[in-house]
Amino acid sequence: MGVKGFVEGGIASIIAGCSTHPLDLIKVRMQLQGEAAPPPVQNLRPALAFPSSATASAQNIHIPTPPRVGPISVGLRIIQQDGAAALFSGVSATVLRQTLYSTTRMGLYDILKKKWTDPNTNNMPLTRKIVAGLIAGGVGAAVGNPADVAMVRMQADGRLPVAQRRNYKSVVDAISQMSKSEGVTSLWRGSSMTVNRAMLVTASQLASYDEFKEKILEKNLMKDGLGTHVTASFAAGFVAAVVSNPVDVIKTRVMNMKVEAGVAPPYAGAMDCAMKTIRAEGPMALYKGFIPTISRQGPFTIVLFVTLEQVRKLLKDF
Repeated sequence: MGVKGFVEGGIASIIAGCSTHPLDLIKVRMQLQGEAAPPPVQNLRPALAFPSSATASAQNIHIPTPPRVGPISVGLRIIQQDGAAALFSGVSATVLRQTLYSTTRMGLYDILKKKWTDPNTNNMPLTRKIVAGLIAGGVGAAVGNPADVAMVRMQADGRLPVAQRRNYKSVVDAISQMSKSEGVTSLWRGSSMTVNRAMLVTASQLASYDEFKEKILEKNLMKDGLGTHVTASFAAGFVAAVVSNPVDVIKTRVMNMKVEAGVAPPYAGAMDCAMKTIRAEGPMALYKGFIPTISRQGPFTIVLFVTLEQVRKLLKDF
């Protein structure tokens, strides 16, 4: 029965992840808006040279920050620059991530749920659901972090100048290149944020879905069918988006930062990234990309749980 929960959760997660991948890519691109660009290379000149009027005026030129754009504009820009297929950049990493991370968290949550459900009432208190989600999410994130780092980098690559792009061919190539150039530990870069986010997402998403579904059925608002599953899963997706977005922004930036030998990294860690982001862009920067986040979490959660319920029906005799 334990293995069955992993299989059901894995199938549903992979289908949901692939079908909503373009929304996730747009979310990542929006979360990276406003990051400080790397300093330009300055032309060297003789130490005793006197600055010309042209040089002096050039130094006083203010380069405006590019305006922030919405999810539709970001999506259209990606299609115009790199073609429609670019919306699925990093989808191989998504498949691996869902296979490692989501399969683990869904399977563990199912095991804990069966273990902690009261056999007499067949109910599980909300606090236990939350604790089960925190445990399952943390373990799943630790297992799937390498795929998560690869996915973020592959999704963000298109926003870099052509000369600076990493041009990973696949998730295997991404993980291989990172291991060779930055060390194996780079595969767990931002893992603290990944684990924290996964714990929040899993606890809020799975626990709230079960809770919403139970309340709808208890009050006879709907029958146990597609309508109930869609309603409960959309509500769960909204809760998960509100809870996880700040952690997701920091995770994306830490994972995407470029580390070079002899050069100090842009962020010393998750807390440093959070403080620099708030100082430079304000507290609401932590909710950057919220519209595509909820636009992705809603459909993802709906597809996830509707597919999960159907897979459970298909595998109920196994």
